[in-house]
Amino acid sequence: MSTGTRDDIKLSNAQIAWRAAQDIADGAYVNLGIGFPEMVARYQPPGRQAIFHTENGILDFGEPPEPGQEDWDLINAGKKAVTLKPGSAFFHHADSFAMVRGGHLDVAILGAYQIAENGDLANWRVGSKGVPAVGGAMDLVHGAKRVFVVTEHLTKDGKPKLVDRCTFPLTGVGCITRVYTSHAVIDITRQGFVVREKLANMSMNDLQAITGAALHVDGEVTSLVVPEL
Repeated sequence: MSTGTRDDIKLSNAQIAWRAAQDIADGAYVNLGIGFPEMVARYQPPGRQAIFHTENGILDFGEPPEPGQEDWDLINAGKKAVTLKPGSAFFHHADSFAMVRGGHLDVAILGAYQIAENGDLANWRVGSKGVPAVGGAMDLVHGAKRVFVVTEHLTKDGKPKLVDRCTFPLTGVGCITRVYTSHAVIDITRQGFVVREKLANMSMNDLQAITGAALHVDGEVTSLVVPEL
């Protein structure tokens, strides 16, 4: 955890990914979004092994290959080389999306530009910036049983990512289950944003000051404790 002014006290991306990984059950079928969410695979707890799925048609792929050992016919949805594990399967892109849309994924983990208190997600376009279309994320957020988001709590220019209503184009409506940020773990319920864990050196008032919608408490708020990574 970095130190400095109160605004600089936050978790690193690796620590956010570690915390999210602790909530994935052994044997769960999991899709990791391109980029930051892919880090979650590095931090599975000992004795637990998720079965990772990628939209282009691989199930239960393994670690990235050593540099120079890549087989570029074996890539994930982010066009990164992967390896196959014993029992891995690969299949048609359409079958992969049938798996997503059929509700066969336990968890999808994605990044975000904005998260609304009602569970709406915007993660593909900011104004004129972004990929050409929303892509498979719109299927993942409504096909998976649970949707986790890993993200910084604030944008690079200091604006809240957790808001009362998204102003960017939506990926999905009312779809997010839990958010892991650089400052807290927050569930989305009928109440809105419910804080489950927060950094010990932040008060609820501190956390509210950097959040663009009301925060709620339902039971004990525990300290967000992660290892140094």
